[in-house]
Amino acid sequence: MTDTTTSSFVDAAAALAPRVQASVQESERSRRLPVPLIEAMAQAGLFRLWVPRAIGGEEAEPMTLVRVVEEISRADGAAGWCMAIGGAYGVFGGYLGKDAARDIYGSDPLVRTAGALRPFGIARIVDGGYRVTGRWPLGSGCQHSGWMIGNCRIFDGDQPRLRPDGTPVMRFMLFPTAQCEIIDTWHSIGLRGTGSHDYAIADAFVPSARSLSFREPPVEQGPLYAFPTIALFGAALAAVPLGIARHAIDILVELVGRKIASRSRKLLREDALIQADFGRAEALLGSGQAFLYGKLEEAWQAVSAGEVLSVAERATLWLASTHAANTAKQATELMFGAGGSSALDVSCGLERCVRDVHAAVQHLTLAPANYQMAGEAYLGADMRSTPLLFSDDREEARPQAANPN
Repeated sequence: MTDTTTSSFVDAAAALAPRVQASVQESERSRRLPVPLIEAMAQAGLFRLWVPRAIGGEEAEPMTLVRVVEEISRADGAAGWCMAIGGAYGVFGGYLGKDAARDIYGSDPLVRTAGALRPFGIARIVDGGYRVTGRWPLGSGCQHSGWMIGNCRIFDGDQPRLRPDGTPVMRFMLFPTAQCEIIDTWHSIGLRGTGSHDYAIADAFVPSARSLSFREPPVEQGPLYAFPTIALFGAALAAVPLGIARHAIDILVELVGRKIASRSRKLLREDALIQADFGRAEALLGSGQAFLYGKLEEAWQAVSAGEVLSVAERATLWLASTHAANTAKQATELMFGAGGSSALDVSCGLERCVRDVHAAVQHLTLAPANYQMAGEAYLGADMRSTPLLFSDDREEARPQAANPN
């Protein structure tokens, strides 16, 4: 995909900003995004960026969707989060058989998928597929999606199926949202508009063709589907705090240009402490962005050349996503502090930025524990049992950890 094409999708996301911002209060009240907004995002093609070209998607390189998510998040973190989930889950279309992928992702150009990746379901093997029962938390975007994803442990009758190493066999199941019960559980301090409710399904039949595992080779052969899949999801989610932090900086630029400091009686933008906070925030945000996009580009070039990423290279992708998210959180907090009492007013927007960025970085893929995981990899620890690095391992053996530089 050319830089021009990438820019066109980022420009489309930027063009939606006024509409996203106008929907914020409704999203906060209803704890979900308005359907017209989601449809506008879909009509711009933003949810199809990682859907295979063979079924009408863009099959774009990772950076395109990540930049789109950052741009939407600059307008509203909740909208950006739903964009990240709905956009990233287009990858599943590369693992499904052609007919199933076409049924789910190819028949409706506006289709959205949602769901959670934790294995909270049970799928019992039956003729032609599975009988699935489960309840999954944090189904962001579940109320505006046509299909849901549920990770399940596979059972033969009453016995779980195990891998040779004794770990349970798991598969992702895709089923129509209409078959689900959406359970009103999302009462959060941040990212309120994501509608991240629980969803449940009981003894529903799922054909084998609508199930997949990242441990199996993808059906589509492009480099997007050879990329470590969970690392793709982490990069997309990390773009949400980046966009929120930029929004916080935007708000404070406007605020300090009109607010008079009570002690000096000068505009806040002339205050040395405020200026220093701006400098720190820009350094934090810029370094996080550069690390994330730089390492994502390096990994993309390697995978595009047919290389298998080493342990250290996988760990570096996680580190870059985690660091980008957490530096963005720090930048957002600096802007909130610099806003003084004005930042406390809900009309200001800074308090929502803080709430949203804290909610975003609570996600497992962005949690500070990933710093330690990266350190283990760099120091040569045995990482074979680390699920975040090897949940999509399709190799019999992995290279030893190497210096990431």
